Amino acid sequence: MKSDLKVAREVVELVTGGWRAQAIYAATKFGLPDHIEAGLTTDAELAEATGADEQGVRRLMRLLVAMGVFEEGTHTGYRNTPVSKALLDRPGTMRDMCLLYGEEFYAAWGHATECFRTLTAGFELAYGEPLYPYLDSHPGLADRFQRTMKAGNLFFDYVPEVFDFTGGKTVVDCGGGNGHLLSVILEAAPDARGRLIDREQVIPIAREYLAGTVGLDRVELFGGDMFKAVPEGGDVYIFCRVLAGWSDDDAVAAFEHCRRGMTSPSSRLLVLDRMVVDGDSTVLPALWDLHLLMTTGGGHRSIDRFRSLLDRAGLDVERIAELPMETTALIAAPRS
Repeated sequence: MKSDLKVAREVVELVTGGWRAQAIYAATKFGLPDHIEAGLTTDAELAEATGADEQGVRRLMRLLVAMGVFEEGTHTGYRNTPVSKALLDRPGTMRDMCLLYGEEFYAAWGHATECFRTLTAGFELAYGEPLYPYLDSHPGLADRFQRTMKAGNLFFDYVPEVFDFTGGKTVVDCGGGNGHLLSVILEAAPDARGRLIDREQVIPIAREYLAGTVGLDRVELFGGDMFKAVPEGGDVYIFCRVLAGWSDDDAVAAFEHCRRGMTSPSSRLLVLDRMVVDGDSTVLPALWDLHLLMTTGGGHRSIDRFRSLLDRAGLDVERIAELPMETTALIAAPRS
C-alpha cells in the first residue's frame, strides 16, 4: 500500500516548523537583513561581517531564500524582501520579537510535554524562576520584552474606533507597559488625560516613551501592583493583554478595584485580549494560548469566562467589538 504523499508532506511541513523559526532567528541574530540593506550582498561579505563560516551563511541563505525571507539575483546577490525588512534594527521592527522567541521562549517550549503534564510554565522550568521576576533581574531582557510587546500591538491604532475616549475622559491603563496604547488613545482624544499603572521597573520605560509622544503633562504614572490597587477617579479602565498569566481571583480583584475607583455610572472598563473558543477555533488564538502556558503558566479565556469574572466584580458586558489580529474588546459597565 502506497503512502499518502500529501499527508506525509503536511506532517513534514509541521514538524520542521521549529527549524524554520530557528533559521530566521539565526539570520536576525547575525543581523543579516541590516548587512544586506547596507550593501553586503554576497556570502563572503556576510560571513566576514558576522564572523560566520561562509559555507554556513550559504546554506542558511539557501533555505531563507526558498522561504521567501530573502531574494537572490544571479548577478546582484541577496536582496531584502518585505519579510526581512520587518527584521531590520530600526523603530517599529519585529527584530526583538524574533530574538526573544528564538532564544528564551524557544527554550521554554523545549519543556512542552512537562508543561502539558503539570501546567508548570516552560520558562520557569528552563530558567528556574517565573518570567516576570526573571525580567526584573535581567534589565536587558526586560527591555527586549517590552519592545517585543510593542511589535505585537498592531491593533492599537484601531482601539479608538471601537470606543469613544473624547469628552475629557480620564483613561487608566492597568498594566500599561511602555505606554504605547495610552499614547494612541490620547493622540486620538486630545481632550483626554491618562494614568498608567505597572510594576516599578516598567515606569521609567513608560515615562520615556510617553514623554516622546503625547508629553508628560497629560499623564500620571503609578508604580505598583494593579491586583492590590489602581488609581481612582477613572472614567475608563483598560486591561490590554495583561490578565492571561493571572488567576481568575486575581482578575476579579483587579476589576473590583476599578469598580470602586469609577467616577460615575457612565464609567466603563475595557478588556482587550485574544479570546479562545473550544469549537471551530482558528490557529492563532489556540497557539497563543499554549504560548502563555509555556511562558507564564497562564492561558487565554473565553468571552463567557470573562463575562463571569466581570459579573463577580459588579460589572456587566454591554458591548463586544472585534479588533485586528484576532483581538476582542469587551466593554463593561458598572452595575447600578
